[in-house]
Amino acid sequence: MNRIGFIVSGLLVGLALLSSMLFVVDQRQFGVVYALGQIKEVITEPGLNIKLPPPFQNVSYIDKRLLTLDSADTEPMLTAEKQRVVIDWYVRWRISDPQAYIRNVGLDEKVGANRLNQVVRNAFQEEINKRTVKDLLSLKREALMADVKREVLEVVMGAKPWGVDIVDVRITRVDYVDAITESVYRRMEAERKRVANELRSTGGAEGEKIRADADRQREVTIANAYRDAQKVKGEGDAEAARIYAEAFGRDPQFAQFYRSLEAYKASFNKKSDLMVVDPSSEFFKVMRGAGGTSAPAVPPRKP
Repeated sequence: MNRIGFIVSGLLVGLALLSSMLFVVDQRQFGVVYALGQIKEVITEPGLNIKLPPPFQNVSYIDKRLLTLDSADTEPMLTAEKQRVVIDWYVRWRISDPQAYIRNVGLDEKVGANRLNQVVRNAFQEEINKRTVKDLLSLKREALMADVKREVLEVVMGAKPWGVDIVDVRITRVDYVDAITESVYRRMEAERKRVANELRSTGGAEGEKIRADADRQREVTIANAYRDAQKVKGEGDAEAARIYAEAFGRDPQFAQFYRSLEAYKASFNKKSDLMVVDPSSEFFKVMRGAGGTSAPAVPPRKP
């Protein structure tokens, strides 16, 4: 039993020793092998690897992917015309030389990101001091980002290279500080209100002009139509009078009889009408003639 236990214990120890000697490097990482505190080997290819068991050798991992560093502070920067602006930016970077990175920055990627953040901010401050707000908002922004990238590369690849590569530097937002922004918004609002009031006043005046012109044209049209109607009516009345005069002139007695009938028709058109007149008046001459007292009801026509 003791021999079997010893064999099992030996196998377990051997497996533990073997597991401490084997390590896997992921395709997203660098594997850095240390021997007594010194970098012995940097493994860049993914796969299974072998090292000496601790404490003779240890392994650490560093991210080899493309990393993004976003601006973390909102401190304003001064432009060439002494305007205080706040910018948001980001940097795309990666670790290209793990040994140089560990010697100058360390294993902690957050430490490297913080140091890089300070370098990028200083570069932005220096370049923004040379430019106006108009330059930051125009196509010259590309030149600004290129200059910042160049200055950052000069720092990280200087006398003591950091072992990193700066892929891109970009500005995502340029804005005034809150106090200036609020003032600008108020000024813009006042300007928009002034323009709106001016447009409303111009529109109101134009509307009144159009309405006045339409009223004038309506009055002129109505007056012309009334004039033409009266002219046509007058011509019609004159023609009717001429026809009546010509017709009645041929037989005056019949004309007098016809007019009397028209007068009776107009006077007695309703059953409720009541008239108090003298029967002996000229108005009832035709009626008296109809009774056979003084004149025939219908005067004879002349041939």
